Amino acid sequence: MAAFEIASLKFDAHGLIPAIAQAETGEVLMLAWMNAESLAATLRTGEVTYWSRSRRELWRKGATSGHVQRLVELRLDCDRDSLLLIVDQTGPACHTNRRSCFFTAVRGGAEVAATGAFPSER
Repeated sequence: MAAFEIASLKFDAHGLIPAIAQAETGEVLMLAWMNAESLAATLRTGEVTYWSRSRRELWRKGATSGHVQRLVELRLDCDRDSLLLIVDQTGPACHTNRRSCFFTAVRGGAEVAATGAFPSER
């Protein structure tokens, strides 16, 4: 078993890597971006920290809302250019106060409110 090195990841030209937050149930909660510093902070503290592209600063999820994400497991994709964060989510993950950021579905060519996390829950 090899030790994990952040430097082994493939960050984009801006030093960022996409990070998908998923609940332990399998529900996809959100997509955000991480840099090496935010990933190191996440691994050090266990509280998920992202890089805010709009504010250009570290963003600890839930710092102001209380809707904290605690890291359960970090997974890397096969190309090492995307992250999957299995998280324990306190409260809603979305800034709109919804459980998931993926609450809009396209059905029959129209945007509609998704009623469940998975197609089987429609």
